[in-house]
Amino acid sequence: MSDVLQAKAFSGWHDYYEMCKPRVVLLMLLCTLVGMFLATNEALPLDLIVYCLVGVALVAGSAAAVNHIVDRHVDDKMARTLNRPLAQGRLKTENAVIFALITGMLGMAILLVFTNVLTAWLTLASLVGYAFVYTMFLKRATPQNIVIGGLAGAAPPLLGWTAVTGEVHHNALLLVLIIFAWTPPHFWALAIDRLSDYEKVDIPMLPITHGVAYTKLHILLYTIILLVVSVLPFVIGMSNLLYLVVALALGAGFLYWALVMMFDRNPNAPMETFKYSIVYLAVLFSALLLDHYLMPTPYA
Repeated sequence: MSDVLQAKAFSGWHDYYEMCKPRVVLLMLLCTLVGMFLATNEALPLDLIVYCLVGVALVAGSAAAVNHIVDRHVDDKMARTLNRPLAQGRLKTENAVIFALITGMLGMAILLVFTNVLTAWLTLASLVGYAFVYTMFLKRATPQNIVIGGLAGAAPPLLGWTAVTGEVHHNALLLVLIIFAWTPPHFWALAIDRLSDYEKVDIPMLPITHGVAYTKLHILLYTIILLVVSVLPFVIGMSNLLYLVVALALGAGFLYWALVMMFDRNPNAPMETFKYSIVYLAVLFSALLLDHYLMPTPYA
């Protein structure tokens, strides 16, 4: 009997954990951490790193939970999201709402007390932008939903930077711009792969409203924009040769997959592009961090 109760308890906590979209949050935390380290050439206090990452993680998890709550009647019709906790009824909606409120408020409290007011308010703005402006309105209002709403998801490096410095710096905004340019080709590749899912629920994703060929063209154009934007840290003296080489190599790989999508009939190309885009962002920001310490510049 005790084994059954333990299994149910684990299942319940795992459902809450899943609702926070942990893999997405982990990528956000990497970008936040890089923003923190790039903000200074001095050693960072360990407690500041921990409080910032925990606070951002809790608020991001809260925003993800709101996304699950709002989309629960859509998720149960899409193969990609069919097994989500609320879509399957493993969690009650009211419990999910309480969880989202508690995690969001706890994360905000940590950021207010242990980082600074600017970081807390920017994190709150990011939550509102993703959980409410994008999920509740933009997602169903325009095929440019992911472009406009992508700004909220691009904030993590800025949050890390302001946690250290207490100010918005143009270098931090450049990091935001990289993620902003990355978001459309990243998500539109998934939208093409899951086209039938979005058709079922009548969400106006770009490949539905304007066609797959049009979307592939825009993925290619945004990939070119991303390639250009990604080398700007080197151009302005924010990073050095190590980062430049990695950025160009990663950009060439992204461009390769965008071209495969445009001109090849490989049915797996959209999902392969989506998977590559995740690796791209993680490695790109890791390269920024390595370059900062192996080939330091005096900008910070």
